[in-house]
Amino acid sequence: MKSYNVCLKDTVKTFTKRLFYSLFDCEQEEAHGEYLESTFLKILSALNIDNGDEIWAAFQKELPQIRKKLDLDAIAFECNDPASHSLEEIYLAYPGFHAISIYRLSHALYKLNVHILPRMMTEYIHGITGIDIHPGATIGESFYIDHGTGIVIGETSIIKNGVKIYQGVTLGGIQVSKDLAKIKRHPTIEDNVCIYANATILGGDIVIGANSIIGANVWITQSVPENSLVTYQTEIKIRPKKNGIRE
Repeated sequence: MKSYNVCLKDTVKTFTKRLFYSLFDCEQEEAHGEYLESTFLKILSALNIDNGDEIWAAFQKELPQIRKKLDLDAIAFECNDPASHSLEEIYLAYPGFHAISIYRLSHALYKLNVHILPRMMTEYIHGITGIDIHPGATIGESFYIDHGTGIVIGETSIIKNGVKIYQGVTLGGIQVSKDLAKIKRHPTIEDNVCIYANATILGGDIVIGANSIIGANVWITQSVPENSLVTYQTEIKIRPKKNGIRE
């Protein structure tokens, strides 16, 4: 029976936390710099990935750009959420921002052809926030997640700039089959789209046009033109209670 190094889960958890802290806190960066490099190399060695030093160097070069993108994300949160009181609150207390941060870090590794580690990183944050973003997804600038619990964003999803997504949204594949692994299976969301709670958008050839609003609870399997409003209509009746009916 083959043995798997499942204890790496704990190592990756600590590595991911300290990497996140170091990205925003200079003192943490100084305190954990050597740990991050040595642990990264240890993880890659355990995963039988060669050229760890080169991959780490390439990843480090990406960190300033990742920080810039995350600062734009944080500003998008502050501008869109009336419940926010400051940028500091976004960085310290918002699960959606936390999930996007770990996604952007893991996506940089994914583009360097490291696959298991970024998947472990995003599964760690998935467990904390309930937000499931595959590290292979492509997400543009100023991305905003409100609440976030139950969001699923598949591997080949493309999300462009200024997109807003609410809790329970799924960007998924219309069918599940291993022979589709090399094919785009998930939708494309153009600039400035807003997708409200529990909407489901399925299919790799689906494009949601720019500046569109996707209402709550809709199920979409065809493309939507730009500047569209898509809603799910249901009848809700409000009437007086009859005598004798208990609350």
